[in-house]
Amino acid sequence: MKIRVLLITIAAISFSSSCYATAYHKKKHHHRHHYRHHLTNSATTNKVATVEDTNASKLDSFNLAAAELNNNTKDTYNLPSSKNQPRLYSYSALVLNADNRQILVNKNSNKKMPIASISKLMTAMVLLDSGADLNQYVEISANDIDTLKNTYSRLRVGMELKRKDLLLLALMSSENRAAYAIARTAYPGGINVFIQKMNAKAKSLGMINTQFYDPTGLTKSNQSTAADLAKMVQAAFNYPLIREDTTTKGADVLLGDNWAHHYMNSDALVRTGKMDIALSKTGFINEAGHCLVLYSFINKKPIIMVFLNSSGKNGRIIDAMTVRNYITKTT
Repeated sequence: MKIRVLLITIAAISFSSSCYATAYHKKKHHHRHHYRHHLTNSATTNKVATVEDTNASKLDSFNLAAAELNNNTKDTYNLPSSKNQPRLYSYSALVLNADNRQILVNKNSNKKMPIASISKLMTAMVLLDSGADLNQYVEISANDIDTLKNTYSRLRVGMELKRKDLLLLALMSSENRAAYAIARTAYPGGINVFIQKMNAKAKSLGMINTQFYDPTGLTKSNQSTAADLAKMVQAAFNYPLIREDTTTKGADVLLGDNWAHHYMNSDALVRTGKMDIALSKTGFINEAGHCLVLYSFINKKPIIMVFLNSSGKNGRIIDAMTVRNYITKTT
């Protein structure tokens, strides 16, 4: 039995107010019991269950700022004093202006920590750098199953989705099986080559305290610092598709007329529109705690936020709104 899967995207919120839009595609296949999906726009209501994971020209100056952070040159960089900063639930945080690299909030930003699914931003960049056909169908295989944390996935073995839609699910809803399938198929050498590319990309961005061991972030060995992750967010902002996918509110996967799977953005700030967000990614595993990175606009200024190991699921959200209010009042 062949089942057609229809992926319907709900309105995306991005700094350009663009919606995730693609054409309707059809493709013949030669496998039994395989799933296919097609994209279309929709004004579908977003009444669904939450899925939570389990500018190139600016990079040189941005890397200089990070290097100063790594060298602890506070006198040179004029870091804010801790007494003037807002109190945060996150153990490690860094907030800065992406244009002039002014650091607005700094808390343990050089502490190396597990980063969970924040890793998927690097996975997305490496995929898009690879030149792999985003319209090519990729079959979910048994190799994509998470055997480390045994996380649940709605993507069944044998299902086929376009690579660009796997990317959407990986970034929007932090779908681990989608991220692994992307990494497994993007390069001829498979997953090992992809991970090498992730680390090479990190090195090229000046992320000197970062290592990747898998494309999902399920392993605690994927580690970085808030200072390094701010550089990754800056670089990811240069990819329009990453901006779109990470700010898409939700998507439906329809398996027949009356059976649908719904995916939502894992960031409540994106879903509710509480902030002007151009890029977002959440992360969580027990070892990393609750993490969040954002590229947002506050008082028309581009602001990068990184929050790692926040207390409680809502701590990172509270921190982001606290920082927004702090910047609004002080700049």
